[in-house]
Amino acid sequence: MAKASVKESKKPPYVGIVGMGYVGLPLAREFIIRGAKVIGFDINEKNVKRLNAGQSPLKHIPSSDIADMVKSGRFVTTTNMTLMSKPDALIICVPTPLTENREPDMTYIVITCETIAKYLRKGQLVSLESTTYPGTTREVMKPILEKSGLKAGKDFYMAFSPEREDPGNKNFRTATIPKVVGGYDKKSLAVALDIYKYAIDKTVPVSSCDVAEAAKILENTYRCVNIAMVNELKQLFDRMGIDVWEVINAAGTKPFGFQKFYPGPGLGGHCIPIDPFYLTWRARQFGMQTKFIELAGEINTAMPHYVVQRTLEAMNDRKKSLKGSKVLVLGLAYKKDIDDVRESPSLELIELLRDKGAAVDFNDPYISETHKQRKYDLKMKSKPLSVAMLKKYDAVVIATDHSCYDYKWIVKNSKLVVDSRNATANVKAGRNKIVKA
Repeated sequence: MAKASVKESKKPPYVGIVGMGYVGLPLAREFIIRGAKVIGFDINEKNVKRLNAGQSPLKHIPSSDIADMVKSGRFVTTTNMTLMSKPDALIICVPTPLTENREPDMTYIVITCETIAKYLRKGQLVSLESTTYPGTTREVMKPILEKSGLKAGKDFYMAFSPEREDPGNKNFRTATIPKVVGGYDKKSLAVALDIYKYAIDKTVPVSSCDVAEAAKILENTYRCVNIAMVNELKQLFDRMGIDVWEVINAAGTKPFGFQKFYPGPGLGGHCIPIDPFYLTWRARQFGMQTKFIELAGEINTAMPHYVVQRTLEAMNDRKKSLKGSKVLVLGLAYKKDIDDVRESPSLELIELLRDKGAAVDFNDPYISETHKQRKYDLKMKSKPLSVAMLKKYDAVVIATDHSCYDYKWIVKNSKLVVDSRNATANVKAGRNKIVKA
């Protein structure tokens, strides 16, 4: 486990983290590294048992790190919510998905706050890290927490500090990513900064919870809009016979005024596909329609359909029907070299291909089988790659460009490769088998 990179404070805080997933677990690790005591709260009994046994449920966090955390005697995970009164701070790291109508689903935040309210004591800090719309901390959290009889800013402290996790990013870890912190009031901000400074190298205080909430939404909407632009250009340039990836790389040589964004089969992960819709929903409450952002969301959510259409066209060109064909989807994770399938476009790709009558399998070196999610329950297991396996498929669709894939070997042994990630850019032989999508 990594060593602390900043000077530890004199008195380590006792921190409770609600949700031991992609956000909560890395944060717990940073507090433990610096000498703090952490209690993790989670409703998943299987994960709780694994963590207490020193095993990591996330592939980008080594089990050796979890084992070290447990051995330190300063980390334990529990399903016993009555212990919420013990820590100095409770940090909420629960999911904030969308409903079927693309409206914010506050269920996890509401349930968590209702639970905390039962055990909240004077002097505690409650900080929300889950990405949400501006106003959530004041309008949703505060009334629920005050059902305890305690008053925010007087009896307990309240803050919003958005997570900025990027699973698989080797250049940054939780401690080295600057952390925006907004307090309900000045005292809440001071308390929150004191807690977070113990684990994070640099904190960025802002004037309110609303500003912190809006900053997170801006970060992800910025990415969503720019990715939508290149996704649309991908379709346009394809009709013009121009390689969009070559265009982007050429434009990227400009040393100012341009940032490279790349197209793909759709957006994945918990933040970018979801957050802009939180903002458009909130905007309607203020009598405004955010047309630009909504259009970007529509373009990105339509990309799996584009990939399937390109697959269908490529097979037609080879006098094959997609219906009744065998298709292998390479990569289930939403981005390369991780095991995270949240909002992954690969899931929709598989369903769309099945709807067209194809028999679909998948391979992902990081994911052995699918698990039931809010929207999908594919009940599939990853198929091992071999020459014989590849040859039996009528089309191989590259949905996630994992670094461990040998794309030269894949193209060589496949009948047709539909590449949505430009993963085969450096493959020279068998270019006639490759179709960009």
